Amino acid sequence: MSEHEANYDYQRYRQLLSEAVDETSRLRLISLLITEKARDRLEAQRASDRSAMTAETVAKVLGTKLSGNGWREQFQRG
Repeated sequence: MSEHEANYDYQRYRQLLSEAVDETSRLRLISLLITEKARDRLEAQRASDRSAMTAETVAKVLGTKLSGNGWREQFQRG
């Protein structure tokens, strides 16, 4: 089972589906599934953004330290 599949509560959805006996309840279930999928995508995007910002910050800090201490020159000389 992939990480993405682990986020879904299949038992809950199966229960909701079994309870969706009329059009109104089926439409409610569809709406719930759409909403939860959108929420999952938003959470994934936020996590990706946080990772990118962290990587950028680390790169800036390391870049400043490397150039400030002359480490780049040492690495280039080998």
